[in-house]
Amino acid sequence: MTYLFFFIIMFVFFSPNVYAYNLFSVENFLSHTYHSVNTSLSSQTLFFLTLLVILPFVIFTMTCFTRIVVILGFLKNSIGMPCSPPNQILISISLFLTFFIMQPVFHRIYSNSYIPFINNQINIKTAINKGLMPLKQFMSHQTKQSDLLMFSKLMNIKLRDHNINHAPIRVLVPSFMISELKFAFKIGLTIFLPFLIIDLLVSSVLMLLGMMMIPPATISIPLKLIIFICANGWTLLISSLAFGFYS
Repeated sequence: MTYLFFFIIMFVFFSPNVYAYNLFSVENFLSHTYHSVNTSLSSQTLFFLTLLVILPFVIFTMTCFTRIVVILGFLKNSIGMPCSPPNQILISISLFLTFFIMQPVFHRIYSNSYIPFINNQINIKTAINKGLMPLKQFMSHQTKQSDLLMFSKLMNIKLRDHNINHAPIRVLVPSFMISELKFAFKIGLTIFLPFLIIDLLVSSVLMLLGMMMIPPATISIPLKLIIFICANGWTLLISSLAFGFYS
């Protein structure tokens, strides 16, 4: 639940509309959203809390969060410091980058789905469909067609003309997650190999010098940190991750 409130705060920060805080006011949300629905307050509150519970799963499964957090985990382990930076820091960085990269998508959802819905211009079914469309378009651009065809075959669903844009959400989401994991592992391997070469070189040099009692990590970790800092590694990695989704 800690990350749930963090999601809400970050969405307010990155929302292009200064009145976005009304979205997370329970009183305003219920009064606007359910103005024309004849249900009890308890049912409305239950529905609102259900949305808040679903929100983290949407962030984890339908955004770029998976790729970013896996790549940062590869970076931490390849340097040889599994405890630094802490996982909380990596998750926070991943969340900030996720909301930064997904800001155009969230803005389209807010403008095309939520605003017409609270103004009673569309019903809740239309609002959900319009809200899912930007996410589906984002996921379809990042999903490999081979993964989509595999999951559609597993679910006995035939895609019209093998078009990825016609895929239902229950097929697109797992396909998108598998594609994101593939991309993350490929980028993670690219990050891991240079640091592995440094470890091998340090171990070989220590063996040649007869310093077998010195752990190779004692020499290799500072060397890898120096190279990573001199190469401006954080800036290069973050910029590559951000541009990679819209290239």
